[in-house]
Amino acid sequence: MLIRLLLVAALFLCAIPAVQAVEYTRVNTAASQISFTYNQMGSRMYGTFGKFDATLKLDTDNLANAQTTLHIDLTSIDAGSEDANTELVKPAWFDTAKFPVAVFESSQFTRVSANHYLIAGRLTLKGITRDVKVPVELKPDSDIGIFDGELLLDRDRFGLGAGEWADTVVSREIAIKFRVVAPQQ
Repeated sequence: MLIRLLLVAALFLCAIPAVQAVEYTRVNTAASQISFTYNQMGSRMYGTFGKFDATLKLDTDNLANAQTTLHIDLTSIDAGSEDANTELVKPAWFDTAKFPVAVFESSQFTRVSANHYLIAGRLTLKGITRDVKVPVELKPDSDIGIFDGELLLDRDRFGLGAGEWADTVVSREIAIKFRVVAPQQ
């Protein structure tokens, strides 16, 4: 009887899936994307950045050591028209001749709920560095982690849209959305 009880207990324990820490240490930039939306003269506009590099070190059970960096090639912007792309690399906007790359470096990961995190860090854009907090949702899919997040960027805080663009023709808030795909390790 004792052997039968031990066998049932062993089978029961084997049937419960083990909760394990999940690690993500590589980013698949080809499958990832960064986009942005804003309003211009009352119309919703959409754009993307085609080139960026990202690093990720995340153990879901050890957030104290988690870190990520993101380097965005600002010259790879596609704002939907050649006129917009030409304007956005000029000094009034990104000034890519002086500042070709935007950089985000994390300083802290905080778990908000099961698969929701708040990533604090520093964003450097156009030579100006500001503290930001980015809400991110981890969507595990088989052996892949999909990290979806959005940062509402106040363009005035980074000196974007000077001169004739300083008015409200373009919305003050730019929604930067990203999807980072990282295989489990």
